[in-house]
Amino acid sequence: MSDSKKILGVWDAYSDEHTDLDGWPHDDHAYSLRASQRDADTAQAFESLRYGARHLLVTAETQLGRLPEDTVQSRWVYQLGVLHAALDRLEQLHEQRLETRDALPATAKPGTTAFDDALAEYHAESWSYLDDWATHGKTLREINTAARKAPSPLAPAPAPAADRRSPARK
Repeated sequence: MSDSKKILGVWDAYSDEHTDLDGWPHDDHAYSLRASQRDADTAQAFESLRYGARHLLVTAETQLGRLPEDTVQSRWVYQLGVLHAALDRLEQLHEQRLETRDALPATAKPGTTAFDDALAEYHAESWSYLDDWATHGKTLREINTAARKAPSPLAPAPAPAADRRSPARK
């Protein structure tokens, strides 16, 4: 998730420098190539998380359900919903990508137009959902931190504080 944030930061800096005040690129071709690279880099950064993402969401939801109300931030439920929806769509796009790849001619290998164009299309379609993970993924860490700091229902109640009015020792 932090790699995705770095990629987005680099993209924002590039975009600011290479667009006019209305957001139109100075060079459409160069801008498009750079956007394709951003999409590919973001997909690559998420790849190490993709297989465990569903587990992370379920864990966060379980932790959230056990937190004391006064420690829960109201945005967490919304953000987990965004992450779920994005992951659902990413999984659908991944399945479509595999079907598309399998339907390519045997001569379509990395470096060929057919292969590279299909991959670029997949990355472009995935990017906004990957951006959702880059933007809202920190929620998983926030919920985990809150859960680790929350008192355990299994722990004994803390002993009452000693009476501070006890006589001073001489």
